[in-house]
Amino acid sequence: MNNQPLFIQFWKITLVLWLIAAVVFGFFAAKLPSKLEGDGFRTDGDYETVQQKLHDTFDFPEHTLLVLFEKSESESADAFQSKIESVLTEIDDGVSPSTVDSPLVKKEWLKDDIAYAAVHFDDEFIAMDPVIDDVRSIIKKEDGISLTGGPVISKDINKASQDDLKRAELIGLPVALIVLLLALGTVVASILPLIIGGVTIVTGFGILSFIADSVDLAIFILNIVPMLGLALSIDFSLLFINRYKEERANGRTIDEALQITQSKASHSILFSALCVFIGLGSVMLIDIDIFKNVAIGGMIAIAIAVIASMTLLPAMLKLLGDRINKWQIVRPNPDTSNRWRTFASFVMKRPILIALLALLILGAGIVPVQKMNLAIPAADSLPKTFESRTAYDKIEREFMQDAASTVYAAAEREDGWLSEDGLAVMKNLQDEFEREEAVSGAETLFSISGQTDPVQLAAVLQNPQAAAQLQPAIDGFIKEDKLLIPISLDVEADSDTAQTIVRNWSADDWPADIMFGGQPKFNQELYDEIFNKVIPVLSVILISTFFILMIAFRSIIIPLKAILMNVISLAATFGILVWLFQGGHFGMDPADISLILPVLVFSLVFGLSMDYEVFLISRIREYYLETHDNTYATVEGLASTSKIITSAALIMIVITGAFAFTGVVPVKQIGIGIAVAIAIDATIVRLLLVPSLMKLLGSANWWMPFRRHNVRSKG
Repeated sequence: MNNQPLFIQFWKITLVLWLIAAVVFGFFAAKLPSKLEGDGFRTDGDYETVQQKLHDTFDFPEHTLLVLFEKSESESADAFQSKIESVLTEIDDGVSPSTVDSPLVKKEWLKDDIAYAAVHFDDEFIAMDPVIDDVRSIIKKEDGISLTGGPVISKDINKASQDDLKRAELIGLPVALIVLLLALGTVVASILPLIIGGVTIVTGFGILSFIADSVDLAIFILNIVPMLGLALSIDFSLLFINRYKEERANGRTIDEALQITQSKASHSILFSALCVFIGLGSVMLIDIDIFKNVAIGGMIAIAIAVIASMTLLPAMLKLLGDRINKWQIVRPNPDTSNRWRTFASFVMKRPILIALLALLILGAGIVPVQKMNLAIPAADSLPKTFESRTAYDKIEREFMQDAASTVYAAAEREDGWLSEDGLAVMKNLQDEFEREEAVSGAETLFSISGQTDPVQLAAVLQNPQAAAQLQPAIDGFIKEDKLLIPISLDVEADSDTAQTIVRNWSADDWPADIMFGGQPKFNQELYDEIFNKVIPVLSVILISTFFILMIAFRSIIIPLKAILMNVISLAATFGILVWLFQGGHFGMDPADISLILPVLVFSLVFGLSMDYEVFLISRIREYYLETHDNTYATVEGLASTSKIITSAALIMIVITGAFAFTGVVPVKQIGIGIAVAIAIDATIVRLLLVPSLMKLLGSANWWMPFRRHNVRSKG
């Protein structure tokens, strides 16, 4: 057919180009894991600036490994200390760290049966992965020694993410294939969506490998991109193939069936993909790496899934012809549509009762949302089976309980700090910090020297002998016009109190230029960035989705109804997640909800849910335009799409829900969150609320202002 798209007319070239793309991008995709690092929880702000000052000016190390030593019952105290000394010496000789802080020197790091050491590296460009491997090979020679610290935890999360991906694929793909067999009936047809999904993931990873050379990408992208890419590719392919098989069953030729399918199904695919695309793109408004990473990775996966579904898939269908029906496993059941038709009629005869029942169920799910506790993932993202997780927990429990958290105040003063005026400003700052109830102490030259009067301390510094004794403290806290004041808090870094303190300090007017850092500041900046941007993000999603659906369906009411139902169902999803994770139900270890989860799941699922809304309403609209009978169109739309929508939703649930069996907690929460949201949407919303509300609203469903012909429906 001359009016066919070029990629169908020249389907052989299309197949060759996709094969070349898969091979080339596959080569680069294999390099992606080695280019990923960190958890993505980074934003430009005072914390980053102060961290750089700590490294560049005050000689804080760029990387620190923590070595945990545990004494066995049969080991003597002397043998234990001898083991510590020999292992640290071997580490010092083997990996050449900048410095090693030993518990044999820092006695507060040594207890009767447990101790830890810190191995520091000043070079910011050093590749830590091989260093970690070398240290692990050294410590494994002795019993009771384990390795942890930020770089180790990041490396282990990377490994866990890759293992999780393999595990999720082993669980999700076979089940997805079974669902595809039940939906499409033949082995050949069922394999096609998996091929599209595989090409999408490989190509997406290859593109991200190039992006990773210039943009910092977090390790969680290894899970998010396959999760989205595979689920959306199968969704789009399932819709396309099902419509194609329908047209072939109606007596169309292969070319005619492809032409009609391309026209009808592609419309739904494009609009639904656009909803997901905008949902993900909106989170780029949040200036935190993890959100930008997920947005970039997700949008790439969506774009490739759409392009592959609309070019590669038709070309493969053209290649296969009637062989798509080869190896039939499940025969078409004409009664399936009748059963869905009967169900839809049952719902629409009782619209008020069904709608109230559905809203009551969703309301029960929403109740636990009020108890949601949000937290930034750290070492507890790892399963407890990882040595770095358990070692960090032990060090934190045994040695880090005195000062719950530390804030670093980095101050600058043009005239320096060692004059009488400078010391007076320093004392003023210390006093102001220590007035805060949650502050246990601020470390300055005054706290170290025991002096309280700036005039007296200035006089002491004029004495060469006394000044020499204070010189190590001066070198540690003062560099020309720069001053560092570590401030110990009695509250945890992620507490509301700690965040309020650093937020207020940052806004106060001080007698010197001051910026604040440390974990409390890190947490405060992340929380504030998310909460300050959440309204703009949601506004972009809701407003853009409204206009997209309005254009797609030529209606005002349908978009408003779809958005409202999505918001309610997502609120119920968050309530269920709180009940599952914070409550520790169904074998889950009790854990706070990851800070990123509400925004990410909302932006992802809001678009994904619109997939099914677009698929369903598109078909209802087709029938409505033919008959102008709202009730008939709704029943027939549900009857003709429910099987395929249910199958697509089930595949989405299986693929994302498979991450419930993974170990990295944020990924587990996101996977389960998407699965629960899709399950609610495909059952309570799509099967109960949509038909009942379509019936109740009648002709109002299709109302569009300023349109010349608003044809009233028959029901």
